[in-house]
Amino acid sequence: MEFKSLKNIESSFKQIRLISIIFLCLCAAITGYAVWSSYNFAEAQRQKIYVLDNGKSLMLALSQDLSQNRPVEAREHVRRFHELFFTLSPDKAAIESNIKRALFLSDRTAFNYYSDLSEKGYYARIISGNINQTIQVDSVVCNFDKYPYQVMTYARQSIIRESNITQRSLITHCQLLNSVRSDNNPQGFCIEDFEIVENKDLTVTNR
Repeated sequence: MEFKSLKNIESSFKQIRLISIIFLCLCAAITGYAVWSSYNFAEAQRQKIYVLDNGKSLMLALSQDLSQNRPVEAREHVRRFHELFFTLSPDKAAIESNIKRALFLSDRTAFNYYSDLSEKGYYARIISGNINQTIQVDSVVCNFDKYPYQVMTYARQSIIRESNITQRSLITHCQLLNSVRSDNNPQGFCIEDFEIVENKDLTVTNR
């Protein structure tokens, strides 16, 4: 009986030792994996740049800035359209280039104005008469309380001929729709229902 008890104790000791070895191996494997994962995570974080704006994350800061800058972008979109559409020189290629770029910013109503003026020979007279037409936008008033956004533009045109310079007032109205940003439309708006409300002579100065 005594010999059997000793044998059981020795067998139990071997089992405990085996379990302990297995446990230590598992602990070592888990520890090794944790160290390896931590190292990889640290390396990945070192490859990233985090930018904070007044304590806010970059994405939050950008989203807030975009919403705050939208009225500025709207005014710039309308201003750029007018500069392209109404700045003319006695060069057919230059006129077509400006009009083409302007039409990327608007719907068909602006194209209809262009077609109407072209059929009446307006651009042909600009070229044959060696006339330069420039525009200075005084103000762009946007109403963001209602969508589509209502916009009034107040500008002055200078029509420069060899004999005189004519100053004209230009008032236009249009609506702005949100659109997709692109290289041709960086502000992401589209002008619709473009209308010239007023375009009359102010002064004529002889040269």
